[in-house]
Amino acid sequence: MEGITEGVNNMSLAVDSQKKNRIQVSNTKKPLFFYVNLAKRYMQQYSDVELSALGMAIATVVTVAEILKNSGFAVEKKIMTSTVDIKDGARGRPVQKPKIEITLAKSEKFDELMAAANEDKEAAEAQEQN
Repeated sequence: MEGITEGVNNMSLAVDSQKKNRIQVSNTKKPLFFYVNLAKRYMQQYSDVELSALGMAIATVVTVAEILKNSGFAVEKKIMTSTVDIKDGARGRPVQKPKIEITLAKSEKFDELMAAANEDKEAAEAQEQN
Protein backbone atom coordinates (compact mmCIF):
# COMPACT_ATOMS: atom_id res chain seq x y z
CA MET A 1 0.00 0.00 0.00
CA GLU A 2 2.89 2.37 0.76
CA GLY A 3 4.20 1.89 -2.77
CA ILE A 4 0.89 3.00 -4.25
CA THR A 5 0.75 6.09 -2.02
CA GLU A 6 4.33 6.99 -2.93
CA GLY A 7 3.53 6.53 -6.64
CA VAL A 8 0.51 8.82 -6.40
CA ASN A 9 2.57 11.47 -4.59
CA ASN A 10 5.29 11.30 -7.25
CA MET A 11 2.65 11.54 -9.96
CA SER A 12 1.22 14.76 -8.49
CA LEU A 13 4.73 16.22 -8.31
CA ALA A 14 5.24 15.47 -12.00
CA VAL A 15 2.01 17.29 -12.84
CA ASP A 16 3.07 20.32 -10.78
CA SER A 17 6.41 20.54 -12.58
CA GLN A 18 4.64 20.71 -15.97
CA LYS A 19 4.46 24.38 -16.94
CA LYS A 20 1.01 25.80 -17.52
CA ASN A 21 2.24 28.26 -20.15
CA ARG A 22 4.00 25.65 -22.33
CA ILE A 23 2.74 24.76 -25.80
CA GLN A 24 4.12 21.50 -27.17
CA VAL A 25 4.06 21.92 -30.93
CA SER A 26 3.58 19.13 -33.47
CA ASN A 27 4.10 19.61 -37.19
CA THR A 28 1.35 17.17 -38.15
CA LYS A 29 -1.57 17.60 -35.75
CA LYS A 30 -2.65 21.23 -36.08
CA PRO A 31 -2.26 24.01 -38.67
CA LEU A 32 0.44 26.65 -38.14
CA PHE A 33 -1.92 29.49 -37.23
CA PHE A 34 -3.60 27.35 -34.58
CA TYR A 35 -0.31 27.61 -32.63
CA VAL A 36 0.08 31.34 -33.42
CA ASN A 37 -3.39 32.10 -32.05
CA LEU A 38 -2.95 29.76 -29.08
CA ALA A 39 0.34 31.49 -28.18
CA LYS A 40 -1.42 34.88 -28.28
CA ARG A 41 -4.08 33.57 -25.87
CA TYR A 42 -1.41 32.15 -23.54
CA MET A 43 0.42 35.50 -23.55
CA GLN A 44 -2.83 37.27 -22.64
CA GLN A 45 -3.26 34.89 -19.72
CA TYR A 46 0.33 34.40 -18.49
CA SER A 47 2.28 37.34 -20.07
CA ASP A 48 4.78 34.88 -21.57
CA VAL A 49 4.66 31.54 -23.35
CA GLU A 50 7.09 28.67 -23.88
CA LEU A 51 6.97 26.97 -27.26
CA SER A 52 8.48 23.49 -27.23
CA ALA A 53 9.12 20.95 -30.00
CA LEU A 54 11.02 17.79 -30.87
CA GLY A 55 12.59 16.73 -34.16
CA MET A 56 10.78 17.77 -37.33
CA ALA A 57 8.41 20.07 -35.41
CA ILE A 58 11.29 22.44 -34.59
CA ALA A 59 10.75 24.28 -37.89
CA THR A 60 7.10 24.86 -36.94
CA VAL A 61 8.07 26.34 -33.53
CA VAL A 62 10.62 28.67 -35.11
CA THR A 63 8.06 29.80 -37.69
CA VAL A 64 5.41 30.47 -35.00
CA ALA A 65 7.93 32.46 -32.93
CA GLU A 66 9.03 34.50 -35.96
CA ILE A 67 5.42 35.29 -36.94
CA LEU A 68 4.70 36.54 -33.40
CA LYS A 69 7.91 38.58 -33.27
CA ASN A 70 7.62 40.09 -36.76
CA SER A 71 3.99 41.07 -36.25
CA GLY A 72 4.94 42.89 -33.03
CA PHE A 73 3.11 40.64 -30.55
CA ALA A 74 6.12 39.12 -28.80
CA VAL A 75 9.75 39.58 -27.88
CA GLU A 76 12.23 36.76 -27.46
CA LYS A 77 13.21 35.95 -23.88
CA LYS A 78 15.12 32.70 -24.15
CA ILE A 79 16.02 29.99 -26.64
CA MET A 80 17.25 26.63 -25.40
CA THR A 81 18.29 23.64 -27.48
CA SER A 82 19.11 20.13 -26.33
CA THR A 83 18.85 16.48 -27.26
CA VAL A 84 16.58 14.03 -25.49
CA ASP A 85 16.60 10.23 -25.43
CA ILE A 86 13.31 8.74 -26.60
CA LYS A 87 12.61 5.02 -26.82
CA ASP A 88 12.08 3.84 -30.37
CA GLY A 89 8.66 2.15 -30.37
CA ALA A 90 9.56 -0.61 -32.83
CA ARG A 91 12.95 -1.63 -31.48
CA GLY A 92 12.77 -0.39 -27.90
CA ARG A 93 16.21 1.20 -28.01
CA PRO A 94 16.83 4.86 -27.12
CA VAL A 95 17.05 7.35 -30.00
CA GLN A 96 18.35 10.90 -29.60
CA LYS A 97 16.05 13.66 -30.85
CA PRO A 98 16.75 17.38 -31.00
CA LYS A 99 14.57 19.61 -28.81
CA ILE A 100 14.00 23.36 -28.81
CA GLU A 101 12.29 25.59 -26.26
CA ILE A 102 11.60 29.22 -27.15
CA THR A 103 10.25 31.53 -24.46
CA LEU A 104 8.43 34.61 -25.72
CA ALA A 105 7.14 37.54 -23.67
CA LYS A 106 4.45 40.06 -24.50
CA SER A 107 5.74 43.06 -26.43
CA GLU A 108 4.96 46.58 -25.21
CA LYS A 109 2.41 46.89 -28.04
CA PHE A 110 0.76 43.50 -27.37
CA ASP A 111 -2.46 44.74 -25.74
CA GLU A 112 -2.86 47.51 -28.33
CA LEU A 113 -2.38 45.04 -31.23
CA MET A 114 -4.82 42.53 -29.69
CA ALA A 115 -7.46 45.25 -29.25
CA ALA A 116 -7.03 46.31 -32.89
CA ALA A 117 -7.26 42.69 -34.08
CA ASN A 118 -10.47 42.18 -32.07
CA GLU A 119 -11.99 45.36 -33.54
CA ASP A 120 -11.15 44.17 -37.06
CA LYS A 121 -12.69 40.75 -36.32
CA GLU A 122 -15.89 42.33 -34.93
CA ALA A 123 -16.17 44.65 -37.95
CA ALA A 124 -15.77 41.70 -40.34
CA GLU A 125 -18.43 39.71 -38.46
CA ALA A 126 -20.82 42.67 -38.52
CA GLN A 127 -20.30 43.05 -42.26
CA GLU A 128 -21.02 39.34 -42.81
CA GLN A 129 -24.33 39.65 -41.00
CA ASN A 130 -25.48 42.57 -43.18
